Amino acid sequence: MFGPRAPGETAYARQLLHLLGPDMLVLTGRGFDAAGFLEAVAATKAQFLARLTSTRRLPVMARLDDGTFLSRIGALTVPIIEAEVIVTCADGTRYCGRYRLAATLPDHRRYPAPALIRLYHERWEHEVAYLALRHTLLQGRVLRSKDPAGLEQEIWALLALYQALRREMVTAAQTVPGTDPDRASFTIALQTAIDTVTAADGVITSDARDPGRIGRAVLDRLLPPRRPRVSVRKVKSPLSRWNKADPHRPAHSTPVTAIGITLQHALEQQSPTRRHKYLYLTAKPGPLTTRH
Repeated sequence: MFGPRAPGETAYARQLLHLLGPDMLVLTGRGFDAAGFLEAVAATKAQFLARLTSTRRLPVMARLDDGTFLSRIGALTVPIIEAEVIVTCADGTRYCGRYRLAATLPDHRRYPAPALIRLYHERWEHEVAYLALRHTLLQGRVLRSKDPAGLEQEIWALLALYQALRREMVTAAQTVPGTDPDRASFTIALQTAIDTVTAADGVITSDARDPGRIGRAVLDRLLPPRRPRVSVRKVKSPLSRWNKADPHRPAHSTPVTAIGITLQHALEQQSPTRRHKYLYLTAKPGPLTTRH
């Protein structure tokens, strides 16, 4: 969605709720920590994994045996995960962050808290979409139109092309069981699409099982498995309220060598000064990563 800034992200997100379904898991940031919005997401039958603000007061309704607890957000009863995550980078940098997550996934044994914490960081994949749109498709150029109607047309064209290429990449990866779609190269898919359209050959395949020219090119040159990496978040505007660099994070993209996850006991909700550590894991590099 795009439009004026005044309505806010939550208002625009509500316009997309009709696209959700029971087979989806929605990951949201702290900006969407609103009881009404989360209730609306749950009403679509989709599941959500939402990060909560540190100021929300959560009643402890029941403690679960994995260190999480049940609480209420609006009309919803949801499991709450509180954890500290310590990331160790290849250059020796170590930093810690605290996370409060609410989920509608009811079975804490089938969906253990450490796995959900790792999964939550897949939310940062949207940064890769911005990179593909601004730098791969546009090659750093600005939009050409000088009026709102033209800009809207250009944006829709870019989004349609981006979505078509991503769908083709995922479809190709699914033809080889076990292949992570993250290993498909957007650059290769784009260049193959350009070559195919330019040559006007092989645009439509006769065999529905054939991944097509784009799919074959992607599968022939799969990227190595992604390594978790972190970097300081960079904001161009010096006046932005988000322009607050974490001094503990590396200034440049750096590989992650270890991840420590400490689940916090529910008693902390009643006595913040007491720290009851329940579980500590030191993990090999996995899905937990922040990409910029």
